[in-house]
Amino acid sequence: MPRPGRSPASLKIALVSPYGYPHPGGVNDHVRNQYEELRRLGHDAWIIASKYGKERESEGHIIRLGTGWAFPTNGSMGRVTLGWRFKEQARELLAEHRFDILHFHEPFVPFLSPTVLDQSETVNVATFHAFGGFSPSYWIGQRWAAQLAAKLHGRIAVSGAARHFISRYFPGDYRIIPNGVDIDLYANAEPMDELRDGTLNILFVGRLEERKGLIHLLKAYHRLRKRHVDARLLVVGAGPKLREYRRYVGLRQVRDVEFLGRVSDQRKARYFASSDIFSAPSTGQESFGIVLLEAMAAGVPIVASDIHGYKNVVQRDITGLLVEPRNHQQLAAALYTLARDPDLRHQLGEAGRAKAPEYSWPRVTEQVVDYYRELLGERVPG
Repeated sequence: MPRPGRSPASLKIALVSPYGYPHPGGVNDHVRNQYEELRRLGHDAWIIASKYGKERESEGHIIRLGTGWAFPTNGSMGRVTLGWRFKEQARELLAEHRFDILHFHEPFVPFLSPTVLDQSETVNVATFHAFGGFSPSYWIGQRWAAQLAAKLHGRIAVSGAARHFISRYFPGDYRIIPNGVDIDLYANAEPMDELRDGTLNILFVGRLEERKGLIHLLKAYHRLRKRHVDARLLVVGAGPKLREYRRYVGLRQVRDVEFLGRVSDQRKARYFASSDIFSAPSTGQESFGIVLLEAMAAGVPIVASDIHGYKNVVQRDITGLLVEPRNHQQLAAALYTLARDPDLRHQLGEAGRAKAPEYSWPRVTEQVVDYYRELLGERVPG
């Protein structure tokens, strides 16, 4: 029930992220957008996350507990949060704020989220974002985490792939509510004049790590240039493989590859607006692919790997072309097809633009709030 002093329709909600907020990343982007939309709807939304570096412990409606540390895992970077007084801090925090809903994103990532969940006496909801093969950490920790899973009143998966992955270790009912996208940001962004010079722009956005598959796109782009296609490859993102990818380009003298680093959301939207093709060559381990939604909102045709997390978003031959992962020959052929056919690029791009509003943050957040109310209703006696 709503707390005294607030509108009956207003809920006090804490979004719990196991990662340092507001550091960039798919889960944190999801949390930020959901937080902003909840507040726009009139809810008293908060964020509980870990602290990295010299960030403040409290900053407006952001509360930070413990200190986060990074380590390599699953072809990416994992996070763990440590703290001396976790249990006591969590207990005091929850007693002070008396949230109606605690919404955990990846609730079993140690140790912030499990600690808060363990101390919670309110309605607990979790969103599961990840997808992958066998998970040693989940397999080893099943018995320990099962006690925490029993405290969840509601479970959300961002896709069928994410639901399939997590239900192997923690069977139960999962509501599928997808990731969202800021439609206006990508639909209304202005292209960059210097990139609209008649050269075909191919865009990659993602962390420069093995599972994002940029090496396969570089090989495909190299083949494309050998076929005398006047193109430019724009690489937005940073990561541990940057030096290796620069070396590949340099040794083979691949022309017009621009490594642009990490950019703001506004500038990223302008790169989408300036692009003719967006490519997502990930090798796997993707549950959804928010970058695909960004491309669709911008009206950019997609060439992506045919992997579980992507083919639930990209409609084959309708909003994009899907190719076998790690196959740079197929990837090059798909890019060549679109490079030679502006009408097909327009057709795929407009189909994506028409579908993107299904994933707008207002629509996605309304589904989440409806789920909150459904769960709260189940706790009302009689």
